Amino acid sequence: MKCRKCGSKAHVNMRQHKLALCKEHYLEWVPEQTERFIKKYQMFTHEEKILVAVSGGKDSLSLWDILVRLGYQADGMYIGLGINGGIHYSDESHRLTEEFAQRHGLKLHVVDIEKEYGQPIPVLAEMTHRGQGKPCSVCGLAKRHEMNRIARDLGYDVLATGHNLDDEAAVLFGNTLTWASEYLLRQGPVLPENEGLARKVKPLCRFYEREMTAYAIARGIEYIYDECPYAEGSQSIYYKELLNQLETTRPGAKLTFYLSFLEARKSGNLFIEKNVEQAHMHPCSKCGQLTSAPGLCSFCRMMEKVNAAVE
Repeated sequence: MKCRKCGSKAHVNMRQHKLALCKEHYLEWVPEQTERFIKKYQMFTHEEKILVAVSGGKDSLSLWDILVRLGYQADGMYIGLGINGGIHYSDESHRLTEEFAQRHGLKLHVVDIEKEYGQPIPVLAEMTHRGQGKPCSVCGLAKRHEMNRIARDLGYDVLATGHNLDDEAAVLFGNTLTWASEYLLRQGPVLPENEGLARKVKPLCRFYEREMTAYAIARGIEYIYDECPYAEGSQSIYYKELLNQLETTRPGAKLTFYLSFLEARKSGNLFIEKNVEQAHMHPCSKCGQLTSAPGLCSFCRMMEKVNAAVE
């Protein structure tokens, strides 16, 4: 297979695009496409301050690398979850993120959940009896809370995450199976800003996971290869496996699925109520973040349980 641009040996073959590129031209193509998606979905401008949520994985580190290469004002934020076990997951992901930031002279904000709230994520899950043996729901709740808090407190306009096409297609598949109207209407490349909440964007939403792996390797980005030890058996991984089977026989199926959804949502043809009643949002009485719950947000209610258990 030869590179379409220069004729040399191809580094990456993308069947869904009918495109093969050498390493040099692939490393040009990915930022070019990212810039195109940023403009197409009106994610942000060069004048806005961007906070990139980085986990030590290939997608988030690659996203930070790409945005810096494109000249955007992008700082990073790492959340230490205290998830270790035999593979020292959190320690290793933190080390790789710190090294990436230092190597490129970038600003990295670090939040340690245990230092901030007294316990690591697995212990918080045990103390609040959430997650049925897995801390995933507590982890997601804490990460969302901290990302919103840091973006707000430090004055960032945009919060960028490294979700790729495989991630988005799996979420879309799960939400479609249950016709989760509220989530379907909110899913997309951009979630607009709202009263103290920064705009949330996903610049990599149209890149396949294997494309981002190829980019990270070609750029020499060292990232954590291990999945979170609690991810085994998760629904999202199961959905990804099903979609990968479809992709094998029908190259481009995941991209078509996602883009067709975005087009249907834009044109109002989702076959669900377009005017799903939005819950009234108001500031949490403790942390100030928007919530639809009376009084305290879900995170602050969780922490009240934790504090009560400690006392």
